[in-house]
Amino acid sequence: MIAVIVGVSAFVLTSAASPTYACTRVDTVQAPVEGEIGQVQPDQGNAHIQVGDKVTYTVCPPASGKHVNSSGFGPLQPRVYGPDDTSAPTGWVHNLEHGALVLLYSCDRGACDDASIQQLGGFAQGFPDSPVCGLQPGIVGPVIARFEQMPTKYAALVWDRVLYLETLDNQQVYDFYTAYGERVSGSSWITPPEPQCAAPSPSAAPSASPSPDASASPSTGASPSAEPSPS
Repeated sequence: MIAVIVGVSAFVLTSAASPTYACTRVDTVQAPVEGEIGQVQPDQGNAHIQVGDKVTYTVCPPASGKHVNSSGFGPLQPRVYGPDDTSAPTGWVHNLEHGALVLLYSCDRGACDDASIQQLGGFAQGFPDSPVCGLQPGIVGPVIARFEQMPTKYAALVWDRVLYLETLDNQQVYDFYTAYGERVSGSSWITPPEPQCAAPSPSAAPSASPSPDASASPSTGASPSAEPSPS
């Protein structure tokens, strides 16, 4: 369970006088592709920077790119960040790198009234475990934060992919995360660059006869770490 907090954030990334990021351009909403959710965004790398360094993202909102690697600054604590909290992409892009979902909302587009903020809290409370690593909400994500440099009222991000929304549809965002939040092919990770668990082994082909050990209990495997660590 993740905390739903809309007060002043304890994780101050920058000040209004010295922003830590800039955007070359705001992304464009693309026509939907049949069978897919959201759209691919060109990869902007995953280099680490120092706290206070300024980053210029090619596209905003960034679904990849340079980010802070420092405890308390990035990755961010998963929770709902209020409209006045400071939560720059130089922090939450690091959460994306570990496989988290980031949900952004725009006050300029009307997502900061009381009803909308309450809905964001409900979204956080209903968030599912991660699709591959099985991490519970609150370990690496979700991060829910205000962001204005985007083409719609809401944007859900995983590494290299964005779902743009004018109306927050919780289930659609959950489905987006389940489909793209952690992706593997066989035993190899596709995304994210720094997953929080090992990729699963490919499933064996089904046998024509039952295994003699079919009644044995499956191994639980290693438990995930309690929180994301800078890496």
